Amino acid sequence: MEKVYQTFLQRLIRDYLIGSGIAVLGVGSIFIYAALDAPPIEGVRLLLILVVSLLVMVAAEIIAIRKHLAPIKQLVSTPDASISSLKSVYHHVHRLPLLALKRIFGPHLMGISIPAGLLLVVSIWQEWINLPYTYIILAAIGGPLVACMHAFVEFFLNSETMKPLAVAIQRKAFEQHGIDLSLDGEVVVSIRRKFLWSMFLIGTFPLFLFILGGYIRVDILSNSVDYWVWAGIIILVGISFSALGAWVLTREITHPIQQTITAMAAVQDGNFEQKVSDIYSDEFSQVVTGFNSMVDGLKMREQKNDQLIQSYFATLAAALDARDPYTAGHSERVAAYSVEIGKLAGLPIDEIETLQKSALLHDIGKIGIRDEILLKEGKLTEEEYSKIKEHPLTGEAILKEIKPAESMAPLLPGVRSHHESYNGKGYPDGLVGEAIPLQGRIMAIADAFDAMTSDRPYRKGMETAKALQILREGSGIQWDPILTPLFIQNYSVIEKRIQKNRGK
Repeated sequence: MEKVYQTFLQRLIRDYLIGSGIAVLGVGSIFIYAALDAPPIEGVRLLLILVVSLLVMVAAEIIAIRKHLAPIKQLVSTPDASISSLKSVYHHVHRLPLLALKRIFGPHLMGISIPAGLLLVVSIWQEWINLPYTYIILAAIGGPLVACMHAFVEFFLNSETMKPLAVAIQRKAFEQHGIDLSLDGEVVVSIRRKFLWSMFLIGTFPLFLFILGGYIRVDILSNSVDYWVWAGIIILVGISFSALGAWVLTREITHPIQQTITAMAAVQDGNFEQKVSDIYSDEFSQVVTGFNSMVDGLKMREQKNDQLIQSYFATLAAALDARDPYTAGHSERVAAYSVEIGKLAGLPIDEIETLQKSALLHDIGKIGIRDEILLKEGKLTEEEYSKIKEHPLTGEAILKEIKPAESMAPLLPGVRSHHESYNGKGYPDGLVGEAIPLQGRIMAIADAFDAMTSDRPYRKGMETAKALQILREGSGIQWDPILTPLFIQNYSVIEKRIQKNRGK
């Protein structure tokens, strides 16, 4: 956060210099001509008045800005800040553009106007400077005009400058206390007020500038300046300020809208982790708060839907397993083994979730097999075995009937192909090698291992070591030559994870 704060200070100084430069060049440029005809000694005295006034102004502004930055500096230097201090400073940061206005119309304007005005009155009275008193009145009018320009520019620049700092405070609050800081829809400066005063200034500034410049040209410069030079300066300054105003106002609106549109597109694609940073101090804060609340609601509903779907799959699997008390829990165990193999294979989380669902339902097609065949204790006849071999296709057909079809489509490859053999001697399609879908190759290992180690009425389940040895011998023949060693080598770790998950 220290680095962010230092960058913030640099940008704050940049904003001040840009605002001051534009204001001085804008309104100050029309006074330049008024001093061109002054004798050298008077020019030096005017310069001294300006320097003294600037020193007073800078001192007053330093005091003000140190006061404005004190809470932020204290937070940055505090490793473990309290929630209340984080909230207080976060709100304070959003008020910085307003504080900039107060600083410009307070210490900035008064710090230069009062000493400059007093020194100028004394200098004219003592005849150190030969200028009419009307020049002081013009300066009194021009000063606030300069301040308005400066305040307008710095307000909108500060509105952008403070955003990275606000985000840094949000991040600190989340890391230390697990809370998401926001203004909760509070409006520090309304859009209506910003646009009302901005449009008023943009609309009236060229008029005031023209009136002020016209008076100086006629009454002080005595028409000694070429009309078109004078008019060109006035028009250029007015147009430039209007263009600047249009740009900052446009950015003020388009930035939050664009952020929200980007977040909406992400949410539309199913990314419910995408939120809009609540870094705005106007009505857009309410929009952002509402949008983020909506995303939280959608995320919660999605989680509930996932839980319901997962429960639905687990219930289907349990209902199927319940037909045969000796294979109870088979589908869940196959799903657990499949998930662990998928993790070892480096599958992304969404593919692992799909694999788990498919594995839970891998034997769903056995619903269509009569009990006398499915539960038969002795050796199956050829006809009975052919009926058993139909269950992958039957399971696929059952899942295809579930709507919406696109929800079930990712599960179908595993259900159909979990009895395919790597050498092409499996069923139902006799696929060979990597032509077998990855889901099917993973589930074939998990299904075979659990079948070998599970007790049946006519035999006791194999010892784990023997089952693993059979898998080892069949690697590259019946089962995938890469996935099978992964399972064998990591079996002890896999079993511990599964037991731990069951304990939860």
